[in-house]
Amino acid sequence: MDIRQLGANLQEVRDRKPLVHNITNVVVTNFTANGLLALGASPVMAYARQEVAEIAGIAGALVLNIGTLNEVEVEAMKLAGRAANERGVPVVLDPVGAGASAYRTETARSLLDELDIAIVRGNAAEAANLIGRDWTIRGVDAGAGGGDVAELARQAALKLGCVVAITGETDYVSDGRRTAAVRGGDALLTRVTGAGCLLSSVIGAYAAVVPDPLEAAVAALAAYSAAAELAAARAGKQGPGSFQIAFLDLLWSVSPSDVERLGKVEVVEG
Repeated sequence: MDIRQLGANLQEVRDRKPLVHNITNVVVTNFTANGLLALGASPVMAYARQEVAEIAGIAGALVLNIGTLNEVEVEAMKLAGRAANERGVPVVLDPVGAGASAYRTETARSLLDELDIAIVRGNAAEAANLIGRDWTIRGVDAGAGGGDVAELARQAALKLGCVVAITGETDYVSDGRRTAAVRGGDALLTRVTGAGCLLSSVIGAYAAVVPDPLEAAVAALAAYSAAAELAAARAGKQGPGSFQIAFLDLLWSVSPSDVERLGKVEVVEG
């Protein structure tokens, strides 16, 4: 894992403008599309069973987000996921609220069982519930819990067979062998609906251009945190509405040197 590439990875996203196919939830669609455009990627939101396989097959990455579930959408996710797998397109899963209901947990696990998922991005409670660990969840928030989150990320990666990014005050990313911590960002991200969902799609944009999914996730988290930190300095005192606008602006203007300067990445293991 070469953390010296953080800035170069951001430039790669902007130069290549990857197409990111999102099957996401109705609450965050607009914010996700605007955030990806600001970053330099190209978003597409395609949900219909009749076209998802075709779109996923030409995308740079596929992002599956279970925030607002229904049977038709789950079927579309599986069709798109299988097409992405056949064509070597990386798939990112955001298991929103896994553990909050049996349906959410079972859906997330079935996607993991039936598809080749490259990266799972969620909070500690979601990751823990996916692997049967005891961790309280409140709605789609992390809720209470305990234990070593870095170790949870490592265990989840080993059990799920993919890179796991657990985001929170400190983000931990692991592939079971290598684990990194990413610090920074700003607490105002928790006051903007869809900030985590957009992050999963940003990880998808990076996964489309960075071959190593662990490095892709770490680089995406570092850039996202840097943009949030700069946005909070610019507009944070005015509240979450102004911060949200500033954050979109900073996703557009944050530079590779900003990411290298502000990115607080530590290799925990490996």
